[in-house]
Amino acid sequence: MKAIVLDNKFAKSGETELPARYAEIKEHNLYLYVKSYLAGFRSNNAQAKTRGNVSGGGKKPWSQKGGGRARAGSITSPVFVGGGVAHGPSNNRNYDIKINKKQKRLALEYALKQKAESNSLFVVDSINIESGKTKDANNVFKSLKQKSTLFVVKASNEKTFLAFRNLGNCYLADSSELNAYLVAAFRSVVIEKDVFDEIVKRG
Repeated sequence: MKAIVLDNKFAKSGETELPARYAEIKEHNLYLYVKSYLAGFRSNNAQAKTRGNVSGGGKKPWSQKGGGRARAGSITSPVFVGGGVAHGPSNNRNYDIKINKKQKRLALEYALKQKAESNSLFVVDSINIESGKTKDANNVFKSLKQKSTLFVVKASNEKTFLAFRNLGNCYLADSSELNAYLVAAFRSVVIEKDVFDEIVKRG
């Protein structure tokens, strides 16, 4: 498994090996992380009224005995039209799925391994668009000949951020924002060497 090394003009200049331990990482780590990541975005606003939330129902609908009907204590009961809902959704449900730090790291490493196996993991010394122009950022993207690309920097500057901001098939992420879901969501990844070395040395 090798990452492609790019020069300052984003042309291929060599290759760098990923650690041998990457070959043993299981896909299940990525699955667990993506599941946990997406669960965090689930909105929790569905709520049904129970019989205690429905207005009315203060008076007993009919006498307990003598009417030939089943006894009833309140029209807010779920058996009545307009009554409360039994076992409906509640907005106090917690969708969060816990995942530990080691699994997060393994998920990121597996996602990078996938990109390396498909020759779409690139390492470059620096990602910096000094002009701040989208046209220049797009030229960098086109030179990679990829359908979509995640650019990862140690810390983005304002001009580089502005240059990539309006490109639909690209995303510029700081190293602090990098995660397995982002890597997996794009066809290719261009990562600064300092960030790449930091990830590879972990574990």
